[in-house]
Amino acid sequence: MRRTFSTFLLIALLLALGGCRSQEQSKGVAVVYVAVPLSGFQANGGQTVLGGVRLAAEQINRAGGLLGFELEVRPLDDESDSDVAVDNIEAVTAAIDAGERVIAVIGHLNSGQTLAAMQYYKDMPLVVITPTASEQSLTELGYSNFFRVNANDAVQAAVDAAFLVEDLGAQRVAVVHNDTEYGRGLAAALIRELEARGSAAAIQIEVAEGQSLYQQEVQRIQEAAPDAIFYAGYEIETPYLRAALVENGVDTPMLASDGAFLAATIDEAGGTAEGMYVSAFAPSPRNVADAQWFEAYQAVEYRNPDTYSVNGYVAMQTLIEGARAAKDLDAQKIAAALRGSSVETILDGLRFEDDGDLADPQIWIYQVQDNEFRQVK
Repeated sequence: MRRTFSTFLLIALLLALGGCRSQEQSKGVAVVYVAVPLSGFQANGGQTVLGGVRLAAEQINRAGGLLGFELEVRPLDDESDSDVAVDNIEAVTAAIDAGERVIAVIGHLNSGQTLAAMQYYKDMPLVVITPTASEQSLTELGYSNFFRVNANDAVQAAVDAAFLVEDLGAQRVAVVHNDTEYGRGLAAALIRELEARGSAAAIQIEVAEGQSLYQQEVQRIQEAAPDAIFYAGYEIETPYLRAALVENGVDTPMLASDGAFLAATIDEAGGTAEGMYVSAFAPSPRNVADAQWFEAYQAVEYRNPDTYSVNGYVAMQTLIEGARAAKDLDAQKIAAALRGSSVETILDGLRFEDDGDLADPQIWIYQVQDNEFRQVK
């Protein structure tokens, strides 16, 4: 993975040193919208995705653009709200109607907003690449222009259940989830995977998205006396659930889902995150990038990358490589090219099934050690 990344960065730097194309030489502008939460309780997650997209676009523009076109990244703040996500589509439609060359939407962060927006994106002349939405039905609905660069919930549930049973030795797992499509779907899939391995859910508890107080839930978990705890939700709930458990003397091993794979899970847990496991759709930037990548990211974003920065970067790389393979910016041709070949990214080669899912999806397992995510599997 590090070798592939270095190749991409070296090419970009060499071409940049050789001189960028002038504005007069450009064939024009190609627009990529990034639809993620940029305000509200999940703003940090969305901003990290946007940063990864911006870095990939900056590098390709310095190397002469995409097929001679300058990439313009336009953020759309969906506020983690499906109604807002749908309302934002007006901006995309207006740009297309005005004759602008809109080639893609990268988004959304969450499955709920992705499901809502795809009802409209599916009929539009653009490619949609989600960096993180994992709800399984997204690739079962027959969309011809939809791809995701992360594993779906079925894959994550299988890997997480295997880790709980085989690595942690859990036979009875407390399954806690938030009340989103993502949380409910992943929890249900995990329970099925536990049962297939001879284990079971000791208790199943639903909490509210964004909930911060967990006294009743902790009591119910204590009464169930599970061997392990699994949480399917986001970084806006996980640290507070973890803190409540630890502060009440619950030292049962805990595994949180990909939605918690952000620095906020550690930062907001008040020192209680140590030892907790988290599954991830992509490696931490520290595992795939070098100092030059971090410096380039900081120059574009004026902040450090977080875990989802890799997802945004890979989503944009996928779009770029699809267009190069198609030798065209037409959405249908890009989609056909993505289904017909392997695309090189910092996660090495990615191949897509006809439904837009990855042919060989991966899940990584991390543990909080010394207030950092350290890969353990």
